[in-house]
Amino acid sequence: MRTHYCGQIDLACLDQEVTLCGWVHRRRDHGGILFIDLRDRAGLVQVVFDPEKPASFAVAERARGEYVLRVRGRVRRRPPGTENPGLPSGEVEVVGDELEILNTADPPPFQLDDRNVEEETRLRYRYIDLRRPQMQDNLRLRARVCRVLRRYLDDAGFVEIETPMLTRATPEGARDYLVPSRTHPGRFFALPQSPQLFKQLLMMSGLDRYYQIVRCFRDEDLRADRQPEFTQLDIETTFLDEGGILAIMEDMFRGLFQEVLGDMLTDPIPRMSFAECMRRFGTDRPDLRVPLELVDCADLVSSVEFTVFSGPANRPGARVAALGVPGAAMLSRKALDDYATFVAGHGAKGLAYIKVNDLGQGREGLQSPILRFLPDTAIDGILARTGAQSGDLIFFGADDARVVNDALGALRLKLGADLGLAQGGWHPLWVVDFPMFEWSKEEQRFLALHHPFTAPKLTDPAELRADPLGCLSRAYDLVLNGTEVGGGSVRIHRREMQEAVFRLLDIQEDEAQEKFGFLLEALRYGCPPHGGIAFGLDRLVMLMAGVSSIRDVIAFPKTQSAACPLTAAPSPVPEAQLRELSIAIRRPS
Repeated sequence: MRTHYCGQIDLACLDQEVTLCGWVHRRRDHGGILFIDLRDRAGLVQVVFDPEKPASFAVAERARGEYVLRVRGRVRRRPPGTENPGLPSGEVEVVGDELEILNTADPPPFQLDDRNVEEETRLRYRYIDLRRPQMQDNLRLRARVCRVLRRYLDDAGFVEIETPMLTRATPEGARDYLVPSRTHPGRFFALPQSPQLFKQLLMMSGLDRYYQIVRCFRDEDLRADRQPEFTQLDIETTFLDEGGILAIMEDMFRGLFQEVLGDMLTDPIPRMSFAECMRRFGTDRPDLRVPLELVDCADLVSSVEFTVFSGPANRPGARVAALGVPGAAMLSRKALDDYATFVAGHGAKGLAYIKVNDLGQGREGLQSPILRFLPDTAIDGILARTGAQSGDLIFFGADDARVVNDALGALRLKLGADLGLAQGGWHPLWVVDFPMFEWSKEEQRFLALHHPFTAPKLTDPAELRADPLGCLSRAYDLVLNGTEVGGGSVRIHRREMQEAVFRLLDIQEDEAQEKFGFLLEALRYGCPPHGGIAFGLDRLVMLMAGVSSIRDVIAFPKTQSAACPLTAAPSPVPEAQLRELSIAIRRPS
């Protein structure tokens, strides 16, 4: 039906006769001559209709926004002074000789160039929203990322293998989406939260190197970088330790960013322990673009009369930390109050501060409500440890370590954004040496920091049982500009170690056999050392596209309430279908 895409029409097509198909992006009447900007996936081209050609001109008069047209005409230069340097086709136009309306369109619910459309409306009319050039660019970027990743892994000897979508429910940190079985009444499949167990079984099968770009499902509360169904690049390999796995992944990532964006990542990607991340940034996914760091100062205030500081300084599991902010002493009292309100949302009971107006004047050059509670030795130590200079501001957090880390870690990012401190470019980081377990006060038991199949750094189950909280895991996460884009580990490959981990996680033998019996049995038949990683494809493409929500890089995403406005899913089903599945709905009383 066409000879060219609209966006391909340029000076190389001069004087050619072309046939184009697309949508009416804009229609303009300039003194009896009609101009239609015709749009397709490749871009825009201006088509001119002259009254001297009454047949095509009459059809053009009927055309309206989003009508679907087929145009035949000749390419010519635009008159001098009318060029549009913002378009690849901006030096030429098409003189419309023939015009056919392939389909009409009602006025769309929003204009494609309107940047303030509510997301609910965009998702309700997603097929219109996807006509916007930015959305099409995002989806093409996603396709290119997948293509480059597949090519790299294929060349590196990895085999793409599909794993089941209908499997059994296993505890992996989030709620499962359940699928009732008609042929087995009262029983359910679960949609996979990840292919974790299957990819481990593939390694036990001798496939050696596996990958797939796979859909995963988690029934959890949503946010901008989380969806109930998401896509990950899943990778597993045998006979490689952490260093070998990370080396391959780094090479893959550097090649991806260079080929797709023309950007170079650091070589090698730096590595930092979990403990150092928490100490310096308050989070295990630090945004290294923000040049602010937390500094411990509990030892400096442990004996002061100010119990807000000295209490946590002497309490196990608590922390007193300072966050120095260069040039921020000019912040107003209202701004400081606003930041106090902000950290309160992260559990902090308050936000103490010291303004360093003039470092050379000593205590007299400082400004803070807490100065009278602190001796000179404590103040001098804090100023030295934070590297404070005149004009700086120092914030403090003093509470349980989790509260201090959450509050000051979030404040660090907000200050970086508010004060324009964030640097440009890509700042990747491998986070390593995670604790194997964490203790849950609410549940009064150990929880796996990653998942129960992650291998510990030690090899003796007795050592693991002797000091669970002191044991580090062989896990690793890839963080990019403050977003976790991937995570993985070397896996447990010996049955006795896997059983020891299950027992520490309070997974009893009968429960382990019921839920993971097939894995435990497979460990008896020559399981090789193996490990892998999974990358969140949606998050990765979101970062590469420069958008703030993964919904902008997914063709048909769900809303924050896990609903689809386009299809009105989830929806009720007929009673007859429920009976067929042996399901009864309990209505609210």
